Amino acid sequence: MANKKGKGKGPGSSVIAQNKKARFEYHIDESFEAGLVLAGWEVKSLRAGKAQLTDTYILVKDGEAWLLGSHITPLNTASTHEIADPSRTRKLLLHRKEIAKIFSRSQEKGHTCVPLKLYWKGNKVKCELALVTGKKLHDKRATEKDRDWQRQKGRIMREHTKA
Repeated sequence: MANKKGKGKGPGSSVIAQNKKARFEYHIDESFEAGLVLAGWEVKSLRAGKAQLTDTYILVKDGEAWLLGSHITPLNTASTHEIADPSRTRKLLLHRKEIAKIFSRSQEKGHTCVPLKLYWKGNKVKCELALVTGKKLHDKRATEKDRDWQRQKGRIMREHTKA
């Protein structure tokens, strides 16, 4: 049975976890898709949706990309013979050119690389990462103002269609 593509965190969704804070805090310049090296208990926990990406970032060291600060809560039944570390550093699988690009861009002042979401692609777990620049306070206010307007516009449209 094929996995349904969808948005959000519904039962047919392919998204495991999102970093919503990243879209608010940063301007997204360019995004990449990376594979993730996981242990068996981590995959089981991800199937149950027990992942968190807040305060997570990407580190490039010795020509390899690493996911730091992500939290995957172990299931009680998943691993009995192995000690599970929920916030261990996980390796990201990218092409050498992509790693070089991420490394060179993240060395520039004001630039960094953060994960945006974890999702299923077939039976593999993928991580969407983005090269980002930090937003100024007035940019964050504008984002919040726009989000409030969109919400209010939706309410007005719903009320108008009911009448």
